[in-house]
Amino acid sequence: MKSAPALSAIIDEYSALFCDVWGVIRDGHALLPEAIGALQEARRHGKPAILVSNSPRPASDLHRQLNLMGAPDDAWDGIVTSGDATRLALSELAPGPFVKIGPPGGDDRLYDGLDIHFSDLEEARAIVCTGLTPEIGWDPEDYRDLLTAMAGRNLPMVCANPDIVVQVGDELVWCAGALARLYRELGGKSIISGKPHKPIYELAYKALEAAGWSGERNSVLAIGDGPETDIAGAERIGVDALFVGDGIVGGAIGGSDIAAAKAVLAEYGADARWFTSRLIW
Repeated sequence: MKSAPALSAIIDEYSALFCDVWGVIRDGHALLPEAIGALQEARRHGKPAILVSNSPRPASDLHRQLNLMGAPDDAWDGIVTSGDATRLALSELAPGPFVKIGPPGGDDRLYDGLDIHFSDLEEARAIVCTGLTPEIGWDPEDYRDLLTAMAGRNLPMVCANPDIVVQVGDELVWCAGALARLYRELGGKSIISGKPHKPIYELAYKALEAAGWSGERNSVLAIGDGPETDIAGAERIGVDALFVGDGIVGGAIGGSDIAAAKAVLAEYGADARWFTSRLIW
């Protein structure tokens, strides 16, 4: 892994960008203006950018959320989400019934237009998980008994957000991916379409092509802060990765310490070609 303190130093090696959202262009509370500016400059240099997010919501919802936060429309050419890829997985299991695990209300648009319905555990034939819910708790261990019962019934879990944690300001918050990981440890089966798995990247390549891109697939640069999602996903699809150190593992790296960044990625069995503390042009 080599240091790339600015995107401008390496951009000429690539034809397009796949860029993460949380931890890269926003910190959970606010947008990061320098990162937004970096994407704008990349596009001015003829490099289309697709936001690739493990948000469990459809891309249209994420687009609206970013606009409300003040993001300009000229910072990207398209958005794909784990929610988009998850809808395809849910349609294959429809009509259900499903047990739903996740925050109330916020992710309901994920199911718009799908022929699915929800039930209790006794009647369900599958699970859909979008995140943690206050009725159960905010730590994955709070779900152990419930997940053990679900695994005992051999119910597949569709995980709409593979992220283990997400950065919200200075805090790390558990995500649906942490529940899916525990479910697998308990013997359950999880179905994950978001990063690092290929379905979301197929949507991302289609979004690039819709924007007029016709480059080689391995000429894309993936930018992200998640070792298990962004960096592992880049390796799976055979593209270079720019690892952003100030995201979810920032506390273990300490700024621009590339040796610490290498050590962190090694703990996850991952590697990246480039490292930067934060995304700037």
